[in-house]
Amino acid sequence: MSRQRILDFDGLVNARDLGGLPAAGGRTRWGAVVRAEHPAKLSASGWGDVQRHGVRTIIDLTGEDEAEPDRGPRPAGMTTIRIPLDDLSDIEFWDRWGGVFSGTPLYYGPFLDRFPGRVAEVVDALVRAEPGGVLVHCGGGRDRTGLIVLVLLASLGVRPADIAEDYALSHQRRAELCARAGLGDDTPKIRAFLAEHGTTEGRALDEVLGGRDFTDYLRTAGLGEEGLAALRERLLDPA
Repeated sequence: MSRQRILDFDGLVNARDLGGLPAAGGRTRWGAVVRAEHPAKLSASGWGDVQRHGVRTIIDLTGEDEAEPDRGPRPAGMTTIRIPLDDLSDIEFWDRWGGVFSGTPLYYGPFLDRFPGRVAEVVDALVRAEPGGVLVHCGGGRDRTGLIVLVLLASLGVRPADIAEDYALSHQRRAELCARAGLGDDTPKIRAFLAEHGTTEGRALDEVLGGRDFTDYLRTAGLGEEGLAALRERLLDPA
């Protein structure tokens, strides 16, 4: 049976299932992880679609200052775990890597080096979530969510080209999100910024992915062998 990665949930534009990607020893499991923008704009029927898709846990990467009221009620039994990914108290880091940098993959490498414990905390929450799918989101579903998705997929042995293709989809979907909200799409600005730094999204992602063993990264960041095994069991369908 053919399955679609792009998910048409009422109130979300940048939502997709991470299933079906070739990985080391199998393929990523359908329904295990959904990535998206903030789900606050989901309608009641949209939340019903999320629940019917199998999602039972929401991992919210946003900060307290980004909270917004839900348009539709979250279904009973849906657990939300908030783990703000950005440690804004680290002023030195954000003075260097904030602003436009944090809307590009250029900040991914420095972030991974600086905050391995925070990354591992998010992955551990996903691994320990109750049975069912997990929806991971930030604000627009591209940068912070993209960083966590990159770590998940790379640790499973998904090819860099497939990870980059998934990342690129967020620009396409975000453009639609901005158009619906009457906002300007920042993709041209980001690509011009990357060009000023002599690179592209693809090359920047290749640099991040080529410079690390993500299995070892998560192991030493606090996930350990048991956590890595649980991650593969939850997210991977063996060949």
